[in-house]
Amino acid sequence: MSDLPSLSMKLEDYLEAIYWIVEDKRVARARDIAAALSVHKSTVTSALRSLSRKGLVNYSAYEAATLTPKGREMAEDVVRRHEIIRGFFVQVLALDDKLADANACRMEHVLDSEVLERLASFAKFVNECPGTRRECLAGFKKYLTRRPKSKTQTSKRAGPRPARKASPPVEVRNGRSETLASIK
Repeated sequence: MSDLPSLSMKLEDYLEAIYWIVEDKRVARARDIAAALSVHKSTVTSALRSLSRKGLVNYSAYEAATLTPKGREMAEDVVRRHEIIRGFFVQVLALDDKLADANACRMEHVLDSEVLERLASFAKFVNECPGTRRECLAGFKKYLTRRPKSKTQTSKRAGPRPARKASPPVEVRNGRSETLASIK
């Protein structure tokens, strides 16, 4: 995908929306894209023109849009990233679908491919782990219901956070405490 143009997060969202609409209706009309992204039709028209100039969509004024082969390739990559992150959130972190989807939508644009592949590998590992998967995930869900809300769940603090030298200790088996960095 190195010969494909780089896109802003918003334009990637447009490609993803067009992809799903085309999958459902064969073409994407501006009103359908606007509804999917909760934006005004004039904003959609501007985005479609930009995507057309980049060779990613077939679009003419007042016509429906379709993805070019290059556009489809990029859209499929965005969809793939979204589904990996969403799947990790739902299957491993036990988040509800709506929250997982909203966060995956934001994160799909910024995660490095190495991090994304590691998430996918870990989710696959957890799903294939014989016998212990069910107990482990059930235990995690139980843990989530017992613990008090963390500072990150209640804090509305904005801005950069100070860098940490080490991860805070976490309890591991046999009553030991270790940092996340020391668990291998």
